[in-house]
Amino acid sequence: MLDAQDARSIMGATAYGSDGDKIGKVGQVFLDDQSGRPEFVTVNTGFFGSNETFIPVSGATFSSDRLEVPYSKDKVKGAPNVGVDSGHLDESEEQRLYEYYGMGYGQSDTSYSGTETTTSGYTGTTGTTTGTTTGGIAPEGHDTSGPTTDDAMTRSEEQVRVGTQSREAGRARLRKWIEKDTETHTVPVTREEAVVQREPITDANIGNATSGPELSEEEHEVVLTEETAVVDKDVTPVERVRLGTQAVTEQETVTTDVAKERIEVEGDTTTTGTTGTTGTTDRI
Repeated sequence: MLDAQDARSIMGATAYGSDGDKIGKVGQVFLDDQSGRPEFVTVNTGFFGSNETFIPVSGATFSSDRLEVPYSKDKVKGAPNVGVDSGHLDESEEQRLYEYYGMGYGQSDTSYSGTETTTSGYTGTTGTTTGTTTGGIAPEGHDTSGPTTDDAMTRSEEQVRVGTQSREAGRARLRKWIEKDTETHTVPVTREEAVVQREPITDANIGNATSGPELSEEEHEVVLTEETAVVDKDVTPVERVRLGTQAVTEQETVTTDVAKERIEVEGDTTTTGTTGTTGTTDRI
């Protein structure tokens, strides 16, 4: 069972049905006039106009912005349309809702007199107890007033927190291809040429010179050789190339708007320690 402390916590929470389906966001919370406990919440289920769908929260559980009610989403969507312009549920409106949800309206030991309801029945008026008015609790800021707060008002303001986040800015890749260049090299080559060498007959070679017949025909052949330039190629690794990253820090200026709550005092006021000001408006 939800208590009075849960009233503001469940505003803006997400309501889920017994089937686990999401119903919608909690818009307003209606409290019992006497106990201050939440009795109904309104959920915007997509209908147009000023009417919102009412859900009883008896038997509901709340945890981490998740309000789970013991009714299916289809059941909630079919609930009677009840106007909330008055900010208060009357007896007939409560009865319609209780009867629709099968909660046995009128079975409690109290009458519709604004007294605390019991667990066996669901009669009694519902409404909020914010300030001096009753009705649905509309989402609001941290302004504090009501039966569970003091007489102070909290002023809040937005504070800027600047940070960074990483995102993809581009892509770089390594690509290898083959290209051909023309190289010219000069290579020395050697060749043999036939050369006629004559030598006189001497005592040292006369034996070889006269070993054959006195007169004859003869041929003597010499093989000539030469060098030619040839090209041979092999593949040799010359370097390794890799693609990496490095961080470059630059200064970037960002500008944003911030909201601040302002509190003003109107009418006759007296500030402690100073002379009272009558009929002025003080701003904080």
